[in-house]
Amino acid sequence: MEEKMERDVKTILIVDDEPPIRDILVYNLEKEGYKTIEASDGLDAVNMALEQKPDLILLDIMLPKLDGLSVCKRIKNSLNVPVLMLTAKDGEIDKILGLELGADDYITKPFSVRELVARVKANLRKVEAVSNNREIEKLNQDKKKENKIVVGDLELDLDKFEVKVRGEIMDLTLREFEVLKFLASQPEQVVTRETLLEKVWGYEYYGDIRTVDVTVRRIREKIEKDTSIPKILITKRGVGYYIASK
Repeated sequence: MEEKMERDVKTILIVDDEPPIRDILVYNLEKEGYKTIEASDGLDAVNMALEQKPDLILLDIMLPKLDGLSVCKRIKNSLNVPVLMLTAKDGEIDKILGLELGADDYITKPFSVRELVARVKANLRKVEAVSNNREIEKLNQDKKKENKIVVGDLELDLDKFEVKVRGEIMDLTLREFEVLKFLASQPEQVVTRETLLEKVWGYEYYGDIRTVDVTVRRIREKIEKDTSIPKILITKRGVGYYIASK
């Protein structure tokens, strides 16, 4: 549990060449529950960002060794991390330049600590929301994949109740689809007529096992090139049926 909480703590890289400003930011951000790391020049900032991969970067524009705009550009070329720029200049050019280089937000010195913390939280929330949306999208994609059964030339779309053979849609009844689905969900495994009758027809039908054979014959007429030499829905003589995987 403690390890999970440790992983959930967000790390913020503070880049400023003025120790009093770094101290104020460290104090207030750690009070909010964030972990902080510090750099006092541009080169250290780039190295620390690439090595430690913080969750957000507070980046001053005026820095020794490498200015903040260059730092932002280098970091953004390698990391997808929100950068909030700190600037003593109120000129639009600096702001626009910073944002064009990939900065996500900016705040002008002197700044309100409360406002800065609010901006930090907002940018982290935005990243989390994007990440969650991607995760949901991935789960939906995975779900879509799971809702298809593909065996050799045969493809069943379980959402659309649609069957394709070599990309061509076949017109099957619901019962025929259910038989094919049951067999295709376990390719190469022979299923007896009795099992098919029980699992597919269930309580709706008791009795004549020939019903299964008739349904299989109708399916073959629709999906096989040559019903006398079936390549997809195969008979295991005296036992039952199975779907060939090749």
